[in-house]
Amino acid sequence: MSENQVKLTKLAKCAGCGAKVGAGVLSQLLDGIRVHQDPKLLVGFDKSDDASVYQVSDDLALVQTVDFFPPIADDPYLFGQIAATNALSDVYAMGGEPKLCLNIMAVPADMPKDVVHELLRGGYDKVYEAGALITGGHSILDEEPKYGLAVTGFVHPKKVLTNSGARPGDVLFLTKPLGIGILTTAAKAELVSPETMGEAYRLMTTLNRTARDVMVKYRVHACTDVTGFGLLGHGLELAQGSDTELRIDVGGISLIPEALELAAMGILPEGMYRNRAFAQESVDPGDTELARQDMLYDPQTSGGLLMAVHPEDADALFAELKAAVPAAQRIGTVEEYRGGKRIFLR
Repeated sequence: MSENQVKLTKLAKCAGCGAKVGAGVLSQLLDGIRVHQDPKLLVGFDKSDDASVYQVSDDLALVQTVDFFPPIADDPYLFGQIAATNALSDVYAMGGEPKLCLNIMAVPADMPKDVVHELLRGGYDKVYEAGALITGGHSILDEEPKYGLAVTGFVHPKKVLTNSGARPGDVLFLTKPLGIGILTTAAKAELVSPETMGEAYRLMTTLNRTARDVMVKYRVHACTDVTGFGLLGHGLELAQGSDTELRIDVGGISLIPEALELAAMGILPEGMYRNRAFAQESVDPGDTELARQDMLYDPQTSGGLLMAVHPEDADALFAELKAAVPAAQRIGTVEEYRGGKRIFLR
């Protein structure tokens, strides 16, 4: 059996970050687990943040994260690239730089060696592009393939970015368009044009490294990457963590046109419904049409960064982002929380 005969996505029930446990369910699973206190643990799992951060010295902290998922592409090299790009993103979202990575892999016993090799090569190439190293890992046998990374990065303890630091008056920016979950779901039924899927794969393999390099030059108060919980799920976590509310300009958000067409037809991933169930009670949709709402709940794989930026730095940051990221978008503002809903679409 050759590499080209293996349809990786046919071996998976869910694709990419669409397989992620819903945020509401996850919070219930973690409820009641005692959090041990350590003054050097700057960010732990109790904060619903992208990664943990542990201070080592006055000028060095470790950023640690882990991410893996089932195939989102049939090409094993491409799947490896996407999974690695997605795992590295959490470190960038904290303002850090990835340094060391460990492979996490599950493969069927009968998977051809050349397919496994290409999957790993895809991961290695993206890690090296990030300026980091793969130093080992762990693999098991499983009927459903899965791949990802455990990533350790470095950041200055006083320059850590979390999803709980947004302040009233901040301007919100996003660095990649939305619609990846819808496209990857529709692609399983061959309902997406090759051109659009090619663009989707390009987006999913674009590191958030340049976005991170730009944002650390400015007064960014909060940041998170938009992945499995969708823009509104991750936006809600940011609003709750910061005790603020968000005003979202839907017209300023870049939506992949073919994904919007599919959403209007009702072709949506299961993860979108989980994200809506988690966040919708805290969202005032205004007069936003349903298909566009669905796009904002759509689970993204290797999505962009969502930043809350000091208003005086907003124009300069936006100008620099335009030349550095796939889709620089100014999408709204952070306001004081007045009680009730946390996110308002307009």
